[in-house]
Amino acid sequence: MHSGIGVFLSPLHAPGQDPHLTIRRDLQLVEHLDELNYDEVWFGEHHSLAWPTIGAPETMIAAAAMRTKQIKLANGVVPLPFHHPYHVATRAIMLDQLSRGRYILGVGPGATPNDSYQLGVDQNELKRMAGEAIPVVRELVNGEGRVSAKTDWFVLQDAKMQLPRYSKPGIEMAISSVGSANSPKVAGQFALSLVSWGAPPPGLPSVDLAQQWRYLEESAEEHGNAADRSTWRVVVPLHIAETREEAYRDAREGFSDWLWNYWGKAAGFDVAAGMEGVQPGQELEVGVERGLAIIGSVEDAVEAIENLQERTGGFGSFLVYGMNWASFDKTKRSYELLAEQVAPRFSGTTKRGDESVQWSIDNRHLFPHTAARRERMERERSTTTR
Repeated sequence: MHSGIGVFLSPLHAPGQDPHLTIRRDLQLVEHLDELNYDEVWFGEHHSLAWPTIGAPETMIAAAAMRTKQIKLANGVVPLPFHHPYHVATRAIMLDQLSRGRYILGVGPGATPNDSYQLGVDQNELKRMAGEAIPVVRELVNGEGRVSAKTDWFVLQDAKMQLPRYSKPGIEMAISSVGSANSPKVAGQFALSLVSWGAPPPGLPSVDLAQQWRYLEESAEEHGNAADRSTWRVVVPLHIAETREEAYRDAREGFSDWLWNYWGKAAGFDVAAGMEGVQPGQELEVGVERGLAIIGSVEDAVEAIENLQERTGGFGSFLVYGMNWASFDKTKRSYELLAEQVAPRFSGTTKRGDESVQWSIDNRHLFPHTAARRERMERERSTTTR
């Protein structure tokens, strides 16, 4: 079922690095992904905790649109309770125009308590507020009529975008899910694509991905919409190298830093509970075993993605959750290996070449001169060796 690859960038960078340089590096990475023929890249929106550095992903998408040719660019995601729906729609249509139809509008309720606290938004109201905003944003972005709506946090009066969208018939909209039933049900209700976290954050239980899709299917059927697995993305942290040993060396220090200092120290998750009895420096092996990440060789990545397919029943695109555990050169190499050696196993891009070779093997009798030439060369080689 899998046919596409992409990258989900929060982006995360360990504190202590010059943010100007990390921003430039993120844009360089997107250009690299574009050259590698990745399908899409998603930019998160975060306003606290230091590791996730982008608070205005739309500006990154606009900059990336000018630097790339074919890759799709997405909000990953707009936390709707933090924005007026009219402004969300306005920016979406502008980015659709700037990218010439390569834009995806990802939305969600928002999940970082620090962000909602700073903005004075009650954490308990986030899902309710997102549910109120989604149909309004969808109509403003992809509808034709004027929109009027009134809630306790936004008002619209005969609102309509004055710019047309570039994409026909409309801009793809997606919603993110870290494991609850809410987002899959909303996706089914409003015919949105689903972006699911296939690896749980440290300290949280694993996600039943198959159940996530069942929630979407049930909701879609209830509201008269189609459930299309090809639009489903599954996100997992990944780093690969030529060998498993090399990949572990590349990522070991960065993985431990991410585990203890981002999720533990900054975000406040109880990551120690999941690492009881683990020797210092062995967190990576345990994390891989428990499904927190895919780290290893090309074959390890193929096997892990195949397992994901089996667990889910099939999905459309695999997204790498970009963690920047390794050096920039090693990170780029990981993405190269994924594009060059892993993705073709699932996308079918090498199928015709493989068939051509097999046809040649099966039909050697049609080319007697080739067989005769090979025999002559073998005789000459044998004479030379004597």
